[in-house]
Amino acid sequence: MKVRLIVGKKTAVATLYEQCHRQRLWFDASSLTMNDYDTIERMSDLPRKLVTEGAPDGMTPVAGELTHYAPWGNLAIFIKPRTWSRNLLPLGKIDQGLDILSQPGPYNLRIERIEP
Repeated sequence: MKVRLIVGKKTAVATLYEQCHRQRLWFDASSLTMNDYDTIERMSDLPRKLVTEGAPDGMTPVAGELTHYAPWGNLAIFIKPRTWSRNLLPLGKIDQGLDILSQPGPYNLRIERIEP
């Protein structure tokens, strides 16, 4: 599934992994406030935690990875890669527009499904 990540009048595009789009997280949040976390990611609290049953123990994110940090229940978009992190779960990957999402926070992010 493809989604638009809209910041102001600019749009990035991402592909969500199958297990993520089944949870319909993206359609429950009309707008998220993205904040800086260290220099390598932008993050926001989500309206609800995701189901993590059957998810991997963790992952090594690359730049452009959309993730969910299970203990905090947030969305994180990685701007730079990092080492393996426990409880970090893959949600999707930015296809285009990572520079739009890399801007310093806080900024508002709207996520919309791209209809096939």
